[in-house]
Amino acid sequence: MNLQQREIILTPFPFSNLEKEKVRPSLIISNDLYNKKFDDIIVVPLTSNLKFREYSIPVTNKDLDNGKIITESKIKVDKIFSINKKLVRLTIGKVSNEKFQEVKQEFLKLI
Repeated sequence: MNLQQREIILTPFPFSNLEKEKVRPSLIISNDLYNKKFDDIIVVPLTSNLKFREYSIPVTNKDLDNGKIITESKIKVDKIFSINKKLVRLTIGKVSNEKFQEVKQEFLKLI
């Protein structure tokens, strides 16, 4: 499966306690070379909960180069995880370079 950085995918996402999971959109943050070389990708989830939350970036359909999200969302930059590419259910869009730069800047605040 050819998955690219900046794509929004549907994937199972574990809850913090790792006991349950929910299918939700996630943004691929790992670079394309990494994505081709390994069986896993590195992603962060999206949420439709728009309450103020540190380390999150709002995203709408205007922020996508292609595809569509169902509702205005936030990218939860601090909820990073890796997942096997076989678990990806669907690619639903791709965020713009500008929006991805915002994600990268927010990520840098974490480290």
